[in-house]
Amino acid sequence: MPLQEMKTYKGRQEVPDDFDEFWDKQIQKVNENLPYKIVKRNFGLKNVWCFDLFFEGTNNGIVHAKCVFPAYCKKAPVVFRFHGYMGQALDWADLLQYEPMGVGLVAMDVRGQQGQSVDGEAFYGNTVLGHIVRGAVDGPEHLFYKDVFLDAYSLIEIVSDFEMVDEDKLYTWGDSQGGALALVSAALNPRIKKCATQYPFLSDFKRILELGPTTLPYEELFRYFKFYDPFHKTEAKLLNTLSYIDVKNFAHRIKCPVLMFTGLEDKTCFPSTQFAIYNRILSKKDHILLPEYDHEPMFYYVSSAVSNWLLGTKFPLEPPDTSSKTFKDEFRR
Repeated sequence: MPLQEMKTYKGRQEVPDDFDEFWDKQIQKVNENLPYKIVKRNFGLKNVWCFDLFFEGTNNGIVHAKCVFPAYCKKAPVVFRFHGYMGQALDWADLLQYEPMGVGLVAMDVRGQQGQSVDGEAFYGNTVLGHIVRGAVDGPEHLFYKDVFLDAYSLIEIVSDFEMVDEDKLYTWGDSQGGALALVSAALNPRIKKCATQYPFLSDFKRILELGPTTLPYEELFRYFKFYDPFHKTEAKLLNTLSYIDVKNFAHRIKCPVLMFTGLEDKTCFPSTQFAIYNRILSKKDHILLPEYDHEPMFYYVSSAVSNWLLGTKFPLEPPDTSSKTFKDEFRR
């Protein structure tokens, strides 16, 4: 799709009429006093609290998150960091990046993937490859990602009540699946004050079907039809069900500022599906486009830009100009 067309593109399907009602009811079902357990980690680090957080998710799930907080702050801002598809939370060493700035970092393991979170639900239908269609044959109430989205909502609720947390400075950040969770968290939980997202997953499923099975994370959509419904008799029903976890349909619920990064060569989460989200966001927003990048780690600028934007810090985004006469004169001096 040409870039000019993408700038106004909002996706192939509209939001279901009862979308907000559906999600408001799901949130109401979440236990207000969620039981949780904290397991302290001792890495020999001074002035740093590291601990595992476990809590009960919906449908018999057990959700795990790694938490790193500066021990010297009475009230610390918190960044909720979400990981990519089929992965797990960052390593503990990688979670220390915000602590020197007096900021806490909380990284959730998505249930049923590579981390310590446990998926306790039973599903009918295809469970061979992937999570998008898991539970879809039974309708929106039974979707796997419905529970994952509620896990993220619950995590924010629990952490925001911690004594050392500044509940007025809660932020989300993630890439791919994590980018989707960062956006959905901001849409479902108004406690989130800023959201940064990089090439978000789980958007515009009908558009994905049009583009064809060219990307592994979305391949399960095509496997569903190939092995379960080769004549596409249930396509309309399936797409309607999936519309309740389609991230573009959450965009209108987001009230906080959003920063999005998109690689225009992305062949995993196609740029048009990302624009379908961005163009529906009604709050303050900014879209940074990187023409040469695919669905891959983006250069150092992104990490620094996100820190600057989320936290209001002033890290230099550009290296010094070593070719300038001023630099050379100062160096020789």
